[in-house]
Amino acid sequence: MEEVKQNKMAIAPMKKLFWKMGLPMIISMVLQALYNVVDSIFVTNMGEKGALANQALTLAFPIQILIIAVGVGTGVGLNALLSKSLGEKDNEKVNKVAGNGIFLSICIFLVFLIFGLFGSEWFISLFAGGNQEVIEMGTIYLKICSCLSLGAIGYAVYERFLQSTGRTMYSTIAQISGALVNIIFDYIFIFPLNMGVAGAAWATVLGQFVSLFMAMIFHYKVNKEINGNPKYIKPNWELIKGIYNIGISAAIMQALLAVMMAGMNAILGIAHADQTILVGSFGIYYKIQQIALFSSFGLSNTIISILSFNYGMKDKARINDCIKYGLIDTFIVSLIITIIFEILARPLASLFGLAGGSTAEIIDVCIIAIRIASIGYIFMGFSVAVQGVLQALGYALRPLLISLLRLVIFVFPVAYLFVLSDNVSDIVWWTFPIAEVLTAIISIFILKSSYKAKVSVIKAPVLSKNLVIAVSREHGTNGKEIARRVAEELGIKFYAKEEIKQFAIDNSLVEGETNEEILYSEFLSLDASKDAMVKQAKVIKEIANEGNCVIVGRAADYILKDNPNLIKVFLYAPLDYRINKIKEIYKDNEEEAKKYALKSDKARATYYEVISNQVWGNKENYDLCIDCQIGNEKIVKIICDYVKR
Repeated sequence: MEEVKQNKMAIAPMKKLFWKMGLPMIISMVLQALYNVVDSIFVTNMGEKGALANQALTLAFPIQILIIAVGVGTGVGLNALLSKSLGEKDNEKVNKVAGNGIFLSICIFLVFLIFGLFGSEWFISLFAGGNQEVIEMGTIYLKICSCLSLGAIGYAVYERFLQSTGRTMYSTIAQISGALVNIIFDYIFIFPLNMGVAGAAWATVLGQFVSLFMAMIFHYKVNKEINGNPKYIKPNWELIKGIYNIGISAAIMQALLAVMMAGMNAILGIAHADQTILVGSFGIYYKIQQIALFSSFGLSNTIISILSFNYGMKDKARINDCIKYGLIDTFIVSLIITIIFEILARPLASLFGLAGGSTAEIIDVCIIAIRIASIGYIFMGFSVAVQGVLQALGYALRPLLISLLRLVIFVFPVAYLFVLSDNVSDIVWWTFPIAEVLTAIISIFILKSSYKAKVSVIKAPVLSKNLVIAVSREHGTNGKEIARRVAEELGIKFYAKEEIKQFAIDNSLVEGETNEEILYSEFLSLDASKDAMVKQAKVIKEIANEGNCVIVGRAADYILKDNPNLIKVFLYAPLDYRINKIKEIYKDNEEEAKKYALKSDKARATYYEVISNQVWGNKENYDLCIDCQIGNEKIVKIICDYVKR
């Protein structure tokens, strides 16, 4: 008997699956973005040194982005390759990919450890303008975050292990736990313990390690699809190449955020306006907008997980559903965030203006920036969703091109034209909606060509000749409807007792008998005589010879036992479930439903035992035995997948 438990990404209704997996991923990504934001909020409120401390964190921010970028890039590549391998049911490859992910996380950490020890002060000094206080604070913060980056990098890997198997809730719990630890200890370290920026750094890495340890615990406890044997933690250069064929573009895409920020700072620096106000406003806006951006990344990661899995299975219908719901759900989330930002622009901007020298002018300009730039979030969400589709389909350069368009190619020229205006503080922010709209338009064409190349060519599986799916079922399982839907899904004929009778009439297999009473006795009744059973067996064999079909009941699994292409299915459920189903379908009361369920099951068992001399419902006699409590759609999916493999 075949084990019918399958990965939910293969069988769950796509619409529900997206929200079930996507919401935890959105929360996880937003919390990841909030680490630096929370640190900045706390240090700007340190008092007279708040402004310098915030400057120090801002200078360290590009390296933090780079750590996240490398971790996310590696994670995206892992996610896509793991999900695809799981969909292909290549267990050995799954284990090797996971092992290489752990190996890579260790290697990446060692690189940032060396940089943290020997390069932190040098990096901060490049941008600090000789301010020794800023250099000192920036070096302390960056050194701690870099030397202890294993938490962030390791979590990026273990998070993808959980996401690739559809267990996004566990990764979100881990991320929430780490974020709460970061917030609590930011306050404790910075204020009661007076540790300054060092306290912010220690709170950050402590939160990251909490997330990592929890993700590891969840992974080794629930991820049975992935073998955690240490023997797999060794480099396989082909697999590493496969990981970074996809992941490198994701890493570069993340790194481009820092490029965009640096480029915009440079362009704003030539504007005929107060640089403190203009650049300060952009800095605050940029940190706030990460909430919107990382929300889109959360849904993009959802697309990568689900689409990669189903692309590995070559399930064209679910691939199409995944793309459709991925784009729709991203639009919904982006619209909600746009509305929230428009309404809460002032409170969001004011979070950074409680101390540390921020002025009312900076906050006012920041509010304008938020309200104008947020208009482009819907288009940004679409482009980021398309990037997820492209990554899931195995493209590396195409999603990178979209990032270049929305972060560099369209941003810098448009921004430069706007800063030449005397009204730059009001209009420069239109740069971002314009760039997002133009990128979204081009993304449509990229998506269409990519779909044509990778998805349109997927052909429906070739079914075996004379395939017969014999479905037996307990009364009240809705088995006939399930069998009918299986036939529709596979594009083959369906036969229950009425269709068997009609086939016999149409093909002159009843020897001229037209009496309805006789026909009922021979084809519709479960009290049929042995003579009638022999006639039915003859008809069923003729049906099987006609071509691929689904046959419900009538002991077809026994009659066709010699058919090499026979698949035997038994559908069952607890009595209480079946009684409720009978009440729902036939509007019977409790007593009637129970009576008919037991009576029908007894009749089916007797009929089967007479014709086969075997026990009806003995699970050892079937290829698939499925508990109907899991729902019709999942059952249909399980049977069809079994047939297609």
